[in-house]
This record gives sequence, C-alpha cells and structure tokens, in this order.
Amino acid sequence: MANYYCLIAGLPDLSLSDAKLGNSIAKLKEECEDVVSTADKKLLFYFFLKFDCQNLVRLLKNPEAEIDTNGNFTLEQYRDLITSAREMNFNVHRYPSFMSIFAREYQYNKDKVGFFAEDAMMLAYYEYAMKCKNTMIADWFKFNFNITNILTAMIARKNGWSVGDYILGDNEVTEMLRTNNSKDFDLVNEYDYVVELMKIVEETDPVQKEKKIDVFKWQWLDDRTFFDIFSIESVFVYFCKLEMLERWEHLDVEEGKETFRQIIEQLRGEAKVPEEFIRK
Repeated sequence: MANYYCLIAGLPDLSLSDAKLGNSIAKLKEECEDVVSTADKKLLFYFFLKFDCQNLVRLLKNPEAEIDTNGNFTLEQYRDLITSAREMNFNVHRYPSFMSIFAREYQYNKDKVGFFAEDAMMLAYYEYAMKCKNTMIADWFKFNFNITNILTAMIARKNGWSVGDYILGDNEVTEMLRTNNSKDFDLVNEYDYVVELMKIVEETDPVQKEKKIDVFKWQWLDDRTFFDIFSIESVFVYFCKLEMLERWEHLDVEEGKETFRQIIEQLRGEAKVPEEFIRK
C-alpha cells in the first residue's frame, strides 16, 4: 500500500474541541480522488458506504428524497440498484450484495411489526464492514459494533429492561451480553475498555455522554495509527474524525439532549438500534 506523505502533511490538525472546521468530508474526498491508489480507494469505500446505506433507505421510503453526496454512488446508481434488485431478482454485482438483498426484500418487510429499515440496514452494513480484509479498518467497525451493543446493554440493565431485547447481531460479545448477569457481563478480562464504558454510562448529562463516547473513539483511532501516520489507515482515520466533528458542528446542546431522549424512548418502546449505529 502507498504512503500519503503529501496528502496527510497538508491536512490541518483535528481536535474534538475544534469549534470551526478547516476541512470537510466532501473536500477531502475530492482531494483523495487523484492521489489515493485504486487498491486503497477500495478501503475508503467502506467509510463512504455508510452514507450509501442511509441513502438507499431514504430512496426506498421516498423515491424523491434528497441524498447525501458523501456516498460512493450517484442517484442514478441507487435507482439502478433498486430497479435491478427488484425486477431481476438477483444480487447486482456492481453493489455490495447486502444492499441488493435489502432493496429486494424491503417491499415485503416494510409493514412488518418490529421491522425498522434504518436499523436493519445499518446492522447489515456493520456485518459487511467487519469483514474488510484490512485489519485496522475491520477492527474499527467491530469496535463500534461492540461498544454500541455494550452501551445499549448497560442502559437497558440500568433501567430494568430485558437486555436481550435490545442487542443486535451475533458475535462473542453479543452472546455474553445476552447470557451473562455479572456487572461487566464478564467482558472486562477480554475487553479492557468495558471499564471505561461503565464510567461513561453513568454520565447524567446527555451531551457530555456523547462527547465522552467520541473522545473514547478518538483515542482508539489515535492509538491505532500512532506509528503509521502516512498510511491509508491514517487517511481513513482522518475521515472518521471529520465525521465526528461535522456532526458536532451541527449539533447544539438542545439537539444533543433531544437525540439522547429519543434513544431512551426507542429503548423503552421497542428494540431498536441506537443512533450510534446510524450516526457514527
């Protein structure tokens, strides 16, 4: 894989305390177009795919919906995917197969009790991204998947709800969350970050809670690229950090409180994936 000395050296430093961004996902994506190798673009594809998944759901619900242009695909390509998947009844090889399956089955699932399109789409996305052949990128998605489920389990238990009703996906962590009754779900020995998550979940201010989660993730990203600052992994990390900062730039205190309130309401009323899966 290539080293991106000039690209990364020219990027402004990022901090979670930044009040105003000097860069954006869209701008950096454009910069990468002529600099990043074809092989490495396939790795960045996993980052942008989140926006594609969100766009696909929007268009399935409303064919006239506006799309987020940070995705890999164009509006015409989304429409091609939807039409081909439905009419030809096969997985369109131009797109990840889980997207074709979702588009084809959406019309049969959309009115089912307990089906939430955004949640099902994001779960499929994480399961796909965790299979990335790049170890660091696959670990990032697994890390996010696990901590979202762990935080969800802790919140559910704290409020006296059945933990198993709110855990999604299947791996060694979700199995422990569903079956173990100990305070740390017996995960601390294998996943030392569970201790930090136990502290975060006790935060009563919803905005501070979200900030602490992002600080936690930010530190993970820094640790994984500390000795490898000019690699494609570092470019990927920069995109992840930009996404966090762009979200906070558009999220004031009241919006932050409302976001957390919605998460709690969702957990109380029905088993849904928390906003962490969708927005982070």
